[in-house]
Amino acid sequence: MEIVVHNLKHSLLITTFVFVMMMLVEYIEVLTQGKMSKAIKGSYWRQYVGASTLAVIPGCLGAFMNVSFYVHGLLSFGAIAGGMIAASGDEAFVMLTLFPRQAMMLFGLLFILGIVSAWVIDRIAPVLKIKPCQVCELAEVHFKEDVCKILDIQGILDNLKKITFSRFLLLSMILIFIILVVGGVISIEEIWEKNTLIFLLSLAIFIIITVPDHYLEEHIWNHIAKKHLWRVFLWTFFALLVVNIGLKFWDLESFAKSHIIWVLLIASLVAIIPESGPHLIFVMMFAKGIIPFSVLLASSVIQDGHGMLPLLSFSVRDFLLIKLINFVIGLTCGLIFYMLGV
Repeated sequence: MEIVVHNLKHSLLITTFVFVMMMLVEYIEVLTQGKMSKAIKGSYWRQYVGASTLAVIPGCLGAFMNVSFYVHGLLSFGAIAGGMIAASGDEAFVMLTLFPRQAMMLFGLLFILGIVSAWVIDRIAPVLKIKPCQVCELAEVHFKEDVCKILDIQGILDNLKKITFSRFLLLSMILIFIILVVGGVISIEEIWEKNTLIFLLSLAIFIIITVPDHYLEEHIWNHIAKKHLWRVFLWTFFALLVVNIGLKFWDLESFAKSHIIWVLLIASLVAIIPESGPHLIFVMMFAKGIIPFSVLLASSVIQDGHGMLPLLSFSVRDFLLIKLINFVIGLTCGLIFYMLGV
């Protein structure tokens, strides 16, 4: 029971951080009216850098945008595959929470691998007779309906006077969580981590009270809260539970260290699943020192959260090809780093 309560608190802490970071990333993208996305169009190298830049941003938005660009003929096959190598999905937020320094190093490595792999894949695609998908009729990514203003006093007053249920609920949840953190119910050992979280939560409150109703409902409530948040919480909780129970009852650490090649292969196979969550098991294992960086790298190269799901709904062939190519690249990178003792 003690393990369950501990994991629930830890999962709640991680999920809250993920929620705030996801909200912040999406808010900045809409606030700039998608200007970041426009930088991706152009030459092949510009596509490679742009796709990897968007993908390495924590969360699924960059990967989704890359898929949209690809199916509209704005990215090459290599660029979309390289972008998925650079992507870490929602797990990126969790890694930033658990081991920020190693996470930043990992993201930098994935960014470089994404660019280099994109170039290589585009060179071998004609040899393998891989043709990029034809331009489809999916709706363009647009931001016209989501106009956010940073300091609009009248807008803030109107939002509070005619507060919607979702806005009230989100504000209440964040305020309660701040009270729990400040009161020590949810303990954070490092002072700087506690202060950073409180700052981010305060920023979340600012975003919630300033954005218009349409943005709040579509982006924060329907997209982040209803589609992502519960998955992040459940996967985080069960990943923590599996790792902690494994450490206590199954001697998971000894098994992993004695059969590291098998763990590397299993992590690579699990990473093929187009869903945020399964990769978290290996994130937690790395955070606890059970597996080396090479296993985390292989899993991170292959997995892309659920960024590939939109492509799966359009082209099963392209989805399978990208997953297969990235599996080979990820497993190869993992083995090389393992042999180097990393």
